[in-house]
Amino acid sequence: MFRIGFGFDVHQLVEKRSFYLGGIKIPHEKGPLGHSDGDALIHAVCDALLGAANLRDIGFHFPDSSKEFKDIDSKLLLKKVISLLTEKGYSVVNIDSTICLQKPKISGYIPQMQELLANTMSVNPEVISIKATTTEKLGFIGREEGIAVYSVALISKEKL
Repeated sequence: MFRIGFGFDVHQLVEKRSFYLGGIKIPHEKGPLGHSDGDALIHAVCDALLGAANLRDIGFHFPDSSKEFKDIDSKLLLKKVISLLTEKGYSVVNIDSTICLQKPKISGYIPQMQELLANTMSVNPEVISIKATTTEKLGFIGREEGIAVYSVALISKEKL
């Protein structure tokens, strides 16, 4: 049995915040504002995986009202999501994500992100696709005020 899920995340970019994306710290004068480390790529992937397994969303499992998750490394959230899927008998088939960001340019970091995410989820890096695009200077992304990430995940489970 196969199931597909969709995830989306957006964060405002502000000064004096570290910029984490796909589990790595990228040099930039701004970073995502958020309760956790603000890693929009990992958050979108988590939502896609949770949605595919019909396990609600990232906010349900890791509420931003909880001190437990304040400034947490999003890789820890992803590990927990994988654990939830494994408990239900699911495995990751593939993930496809698109990052919408004007600056910084991140194409050179994508292979490192794929490797790190694969290690975090215990999957082959070949099953993780990450793409990046700008909005041609249009909207809040184009004005460098924020980041948005879209992600889809395909998971599988042996029929009982």
